[in-house]
Formats: sequence, C-alpha cells, structure tokens
Amino acid sequence: MHVPALELAFHVRLDFTEGPRTRFTPAHKQFTRGFVGLAGGEVSGPRLSGKVVPNSGGDWPRMWDSGLIEFEAHYMLEADDGTPIYIHNRGIAWSDPAVQAKIEAGESVSPQDNYVRITPRFEAPEGPHNWLNRTIFVGVAERQGNSTHFDYYAVS
Repeated sequence: MHVPALELAFHVRLDFTEGPRTRFTPAHKQFTRGFVGLAGGEVSGPRLSGKVVPNSGGDWPRMWDSGLIEFEAHYMLEADDGTPIYIHNRGIAWSDPAVQAKIEAGESVSPQDNYVRITPRFEAPEGPHNWLNRTIFVGVAERQGNSTHFDYYAVS
C-alpha cells in the first residue's frame, strides 16, 4: 500500500478585521461561539498564488474552557489568473487556557505553545486549478497579531 507523503502546496496569510471579535455563549451549550471577519490576505507558493478576497467570509470558532478551539471558516480566494476558489477550512487548536487568554488578548505566543492543524476543502472551476478539488490537504497555522499564517500541504 502507498504511504502518503506531504508536499508544500502554498501559504496563505489571512488578515482579520480590526476591533473586538464577537464572542457569546449559546443557550444550553458548554462552549463560546466566536466570529471574526476577513479583511483580506495573500496566497503564495509553488502551486498557487493570488489573494484572499476581502470581506468574503470569516471564521466561526467554538471555544472550550479546556483550551480547545474548533475552527469553521468559509471564504474566497482569487488566483493570480482571476479564478475564484472557495475554501471551507476546518481544524482544531489547543493551548493551555493561560496561553489561549494571551492569544485572545492579541499577544504573541510561541508556536510550540499553540497546536493548530487544519483540513481544508476547496471548490474551483474546471481549468488550471481543478487539482484543488481532487486533492486532500492538511495544514498548520500560526497567529501573528491580526493575521494568521497557514501552510497547506497536499497529501500524495
């Protein structure tokens, strides 16, 4: 049986809107729901480059007191050739609750103190970016101020 390997496909920098983030605890739930909108960003790398379409979506995380965060993000990319690409990005992050409090306050933390892994799915039209539709990806992320940086790896 083939053993999968990872190949760096591209990087994404998401820039989030300024100001306070939405946070609330839904009735009868044990988590805090959040929302943060996207201001834009950049896509660069060996297999895809372009931009994150400004105001095209955001992230709706569920945050648990244990330090676990479940990500659920939807937004649009635009390749350098103008091709629109939809991304549905799911994943988890975990850090000690004290570290998570620093992240929420906008402070920088060491990547070793914040485990972030993602599993995106893409929708692209027929053409040069159709490979995104038929490839499984995994990724890692790191928050840096008002931006988050992602590295996406294609699974062979």
